[in-house]
Amino acid sequence: MADLFAQDDVSVEMVGGPLADRLRPRSLTDVVGQDHLTGPDGAIGRMVAAGRLSSIIFWGPPGTGKTTISRLLADAVGMRFEPISAVFSGVADLKKVFAAAKEHARMGQRTLLFVDEIHRFNRAQQDSFLPFVEDGTVTLVGATTENPSFELNAALLSRAQVLILRRLDTAALELLLDRAEALMERPLPLDAAAREALIASADGDGRFLLNQVETLYSIDLPDALDPAGLSALLHRRVAVYDKDREGHYNLISALHKSLRGSDPQAALYYLARMLTAGEEPLYVLRRLVRFASEDIGLADPQALVQCLAAKDAYEFLGSPEGELAIVQACLYCSTAPKSNAAYMAMKSAWKSARDTGSLMPPQNILNAPTKLMKQIGYGKGYEYDHEAQEGFSGANYWPEEMEPQTFYAPTDRGFEARVAERIAYWDKLRQERGEA
Repeated sequence: MADLFAQDDVSVEMVGGPLADRLRPRSLTDVVGQDHLTGPDGAIGRMVAAGRLSSIIFWGPPGTGKTTISRLLADAVGMRFEPISAVFSGVADLKKVFAAAKEHARMGQRTLLFVDEIHRFNRAQQDSFLPFVEDGTVTLVGATTENPSFELNAALLSRAQVLILRRLDTAALELLLDRAEALMERPLPLDAAAREALIASADGDGRFLLNQVETLYSIDLPDALDPAGLSALLHRRVAVYDKDREGHYNLISALHKSLRGSDPQAALYYLARMLTAGEEPLYVLRRLVRFASEDIGLADPQALVQCLAAKDAYEFLGSPEGELAIVQACLYCSTAPKSNAAYMAMKSAWKSARDTGSLMPPQNILNAPTKLMKQIGYGKGYEYDHEAQEGFSGANYWPEEMEPQTFYAPTDRGFEARVAERIAYWDKLRQERGEA
């Protein structure tokens, strides 16, 4: 059950243990970066003041204190702390936990059941908590890095309060460094710029930061490191990014909306976030191709060409050379004039097609490949547009039972403004010839 300052046996003396354990908070007031929850007006602060906990789901990034806060909560209200991990536990383990909690309840001892990575339990396992939560056998505190809306049963969510832990900001991480230096009784061997780089490398993960600090203290360094020296010595934390989970969808949404908002700098940032975290480039390219049709369309027909060319270039060159073509497509789309007229036209036309069913097109525009079809009127009266004045017959192409519809309404942006002029021209001719 890895978490910031977490340890299974709180009675073990921390001297000589890992730095994160030695700096583990002893009270809720020592927890950094989560004042919105642990402060007097926060949900946790109010629960502790009342002396009674409700079931909770802690949702937040790694290394933000989910396990630590859960332990301290149990201490603050005098509850027995029972930790399990969804990674290593099954139904048999849960039965033992619930049986022990019932036994302690008979002796007047309430149990806080902490379930780390609760999202890894399947739906049936999650349902097994319900009767024991409802009858008060346990107060459930679950921890998850995944969006509870997607990963947890609705029944379980309805019985628990979801509290969101924030990634640790610069001030909170700086405070952790100060505490580490006070404990070690010497400053970190870093210059000011390297200290900032160390904080940035943690990406809001306090546990990762303290592990890096412990590595620095374990090495005898003759001089303070600059950022380059720090980078050479330590590995940077890999960005939190699961390609099939919420981080994936959050970043692709941010990329799409930055493109739509014509912000090439933000779009390039989110593109970089995804690709440097290991996203499949072809997934990003598929989204760019979709964007070119959905959000640009005929306002700039070259956008789709650029995106498909980027796909071909990437497949031809591979990584990392081919990623520049993705960048080019991203920048082209973000700076192109925008129109969702084609997208809206598609939605309207598809709805009309579903609503009108199997209406027959007018006979004059149907081919007559057989004698019978010709006899019953197929193709009769068809006007060949190329032979008409201005290459336009003005004929009706709609089913007799259906009024002509307008699905596509081009904007006045980019090339689509010229498309609008063309449509207006054909409409004018159609009206004139209909009145003649």
